[in-house]
Amino acid sequence: MTEALRFAEAVSLQDLSTYVGRARRIQEQGIRLQAVGSVLAAWVPVMTPSSLVGRLPAVLGLRTMALAETSEADVTVELNAVTERIARLDPADVELPLPPSRMTVPWAAVTPPRSGWEPAGTLSDDTVRDAAESGVSEITDVVPDTAGAAVVEQVRERVWGRGMEPGAQDAVAEVEIPAGAAFGSHALGFLTARGAGGTTVVHRLGRWVRLSSAGGFVLCRTSGGL
Repeated sequence: MTEALRFAEAVSLQDLSTYVGRARRIQEQGIRLQAVGSVLAAWVPVMTPSSLVGRLPAVLGLRTMALAETSEADVTVELNAVTERIARLDPADVELPLPPSRMTVPWAAVTPPRSGWEPAGTLSDDTVRDAAESGVSEITDVVPDTAGAAVVEQVRERVWGRGMEPGAQDAVAEVEIPAGAAFGSHALGFLTARGAGGTTVVHRLGRWVRLSSAGGFVLCRTSGGL
């Protein structure tokens, strides 16, 4: 297995650093670095159900980057381990040594399908952003500072598990897109700036929904846990 990833450009390594920083604002459940050929798939969990019967959707973020050479790796490591290694590098460096310590977490055992996806329409990036910001505001307003973990989980399930409401400018087939997927696209910085006219493409496959935006992908599996 590859012990160090050599990126095609230095900017890609800095892009990974930005991506990790955004993921750390959401969670500390690690990052899965999956290198196949000359492409690196960097997976992060946005939200995961607390149990098999939980109603919170399973939402994963994905950003792909070009590698300079054929590589083979599939490791899940701590986010801060990646951050620390990148911080020690020169901005012109293109090689990232993989952290030796590994994490074992349930979400990393799931790999969404690579093929078989069916087109399901498009959403304005502004629609996706509005759904995410509305959900965040609702949770902030409803959950008191003294709320216990069970109460917080119930509110999050209700807010992020419900379907998004497409806008008049959107063209989406009859597919339910959990608001949690919108939160992932927004929180990970995948959307274009408000008013820029960006579009997110929607695909579906069974219980999976995929949102493809300018900055990356969000894959969401509804109900039933990971």
